[in-house]
Amino acid sequence: MFDGLWLELAIGFGLILLIAGVTVARRRRPPTHRGATSAKDFEAMERAERAAIDMRESTRTAAPSAVIERPPAEEPAPVEERPPAARPTLRERLAKSRRFLADRLSEALGRGLDDATWDDLEAALIQADVGAPSASAIVADLRAKAREHRASGPDEVRGLLAEELISSFDADRTRALGFAPVGPTVWLVVGVNGTGKTTTIGKLAADLRERGHSVALAAADTFRAAADEQLTVWAERAGAQLVKHQAGADPGAVAFDAFRYARAREIDVLIVDTAGRLHTKRPLMDELGKIRRVLEKEGDVQESLLVLDATAGQNGLSQAREFASAAGVTGAVLTKLDGSAKGGIALAIEQDLGLPIKLIGVGEGVDDLEPFDPKSFVDALLA
Repeated sequence: MFDGLWLELAIGFGLILLIAGVTVARRRRPPTHRGATSAKDFEAMERAERAAIDMRESTRTAAPSAVIERPPAEEPAPVEERPPAARPTLRERLAKSRRFLADRLSEALGRGLDDATWDDLEAALIQADVGAPSASAIVADLRAKAREHRASGPDEVRGLLAEELISSFDADRTRALGFAPVGPTVWLVVGVNGTGKTTTIGKLAADLRERGHSVALAAADTFRAAADEQLTVWAERAGAQLVKHQAGADPGAVAFDAFRYARAREIDVLIVDTAGRLHTKRPLMDELGKIRRVLEKEGDVQESLLVLDATAGQNGLSQAREFASAAGVTGAVLTKLDGSAKGGIALAIEQDLGLPIKLIGVGEGVDDLEPFDPKSFVDALLA
């Protein structure tokens, strides 16, 4: 009995020793954790980070700031500068008028020189708005010169015609616009509504401003609806001053105030817009005469420019006669020559009325107003 009891006690004691030995062995084994999860691990990491930070700070204070040299940026490829678009030549602007006259000259000169040829040439000039008296005189002189030079071909006759037309314009006439030696220069602009009168004023103002002159515009066309609004747009575009009254005001009073304004502010040029109802209305001509007289009480009027629509042809001559007597016209401005105008009206105005053509309008652009040169004009028509 006791032998069995001692055996059981020995086995139990052996098991206890075995368990105790395993426990002690486990406690002595080094940890095998893969992650930093213990407090000691966190402390070790913090110490390493502080050491790294201290090392970087000491490096910064010990060494000067580094200058980073970047390679020079590549220069952008040069942009090809395109020259500004060339302005159309006078010949190109007068293309419609040139085709009209060229077709008729070709028909007249295409079959040789005979009596019928000269009749056809005269008819062509009349159709081109030269006027019957002027056309007859030009053809008579041309026929004599052709006989003198023994011209027989169409090119020779065309060359002689160009010379004849150029000589028909008075070379001694002054075509430059006049300026006052002292005080404001005054230009009075007259013409029938629809001829491009206000647009011409705007172009004149823009050209003057570009040349360094100060400009004021007088809105003396107080009868036409929206006339001052149109002039206001041009004044803003050209950088000019504008003097105006309420609608229906006395045009003479507007011109008077505008002159006083220009003189007080030492403005170089005053351009006066005027009413342009039908030329058959006698009160309009009286009003124009009154405006001129009001201005002349204050100073001189250097120019009184009559604006004529070149497409009106011979009808423009009757307008010119009326305005010339009422407003003391000093020169004419032919507009819309880039359209269906025949071109011969320029010669008719100078031959019949003795008015020099000073400017021509050849487009809608602000710079489409050019000084009139007879030779350039005729060459462009017959080229």
